[in-house]
Amino acid sequence: MPGVPRNPLDDTHPTEPLSLLRMKRLLLFCLSLTLCSLPARGEDEPASDRTILVFVALCDNESQGIVKVGAAIGDGDKPDANLYWGCDDGFGKVFPRSSNWDVVEKKSDLNETVLRQLELKHRKEGLRIIAKAYRGSEIALCYNDFETALSKGEADLVAFIGHNVLMDTRIPEPMVSTDAEPAAIVLACVSERYCRPRLEKMGAVPVLLTRQLMYPGAFLLHDAIESWRKGESPGEIRAAAGRAYARNQSISVRAGTGIFADLKE
Repeated sequence: MPGVPRNPLDDTHPTEPLSLLRMKRLLLFCLSLTLCSLPARGEDEPASDRTILVFVALCDNESQGIVKVGAAIGDGDKPDANLYWGCDDGFGKVFPRSSNWDVVEKKSDLNETVLRQLELKHRKEGLRIIAKAYRGSEIALCYNDFETALSKGEADLVAFIGHNVLMDTRIPEPMVSTDAEPAAIVLACVSERYCRPRLEKMGAVPVLLTRQLMYPGAFLLHDAIESWRKGESPGEIRAAAGRAYARNQSISVRAGTGIFADLKE
């Protein structure tokens, strides 16, 4: 009838065969079912793969300006027993036994400086960690490599674990700076005072630094990463680290949180 709009999916379409129209309708229906069945992106899922680099300077009684620890855990040439790698709170134990991470690859004695390397992948998303354990006497090189990785934007998050070598050693600042604004974590004593100006100068964004003398166990990095990967603020990352420190040291959460700098966004 003139003046009445025609349904575009009407089987009485005059210009196309009936079978072709039905096929089109069937394809559209199948496509809608497929789109509905796709999983929705959860809050924990990233837009793309991300990388974390971790630089661990092995604890060493002989070459570092630290309060002496037991001979076995303070031997910077033996990572598997070292306080910051092989002990229960060391990186080489905390992350491989975590239910959040799978070990992708282990390497030993890459060279005279890097004695261990671990690559891990997060079980919930495309997030991977590459962690390196440096000989204790090479702590200055370890910290320098940490800052260089940040200054070149080599990863989304770069972390350092160990003695605050800036307290007793002069390390030139990297000449390169980045526009990538990678996140930075320094688990070492009083790292805000010594490290924050250097990190910000090279274009890094500190998300966890310390304001007191402390014990840089890898459990702190583990919980901080879980907060960071969800897109939480530096304040929330600080709170996560504070809770982890409180559990480990059997102190109040308030005291544990006070170990870490209050980094304003």
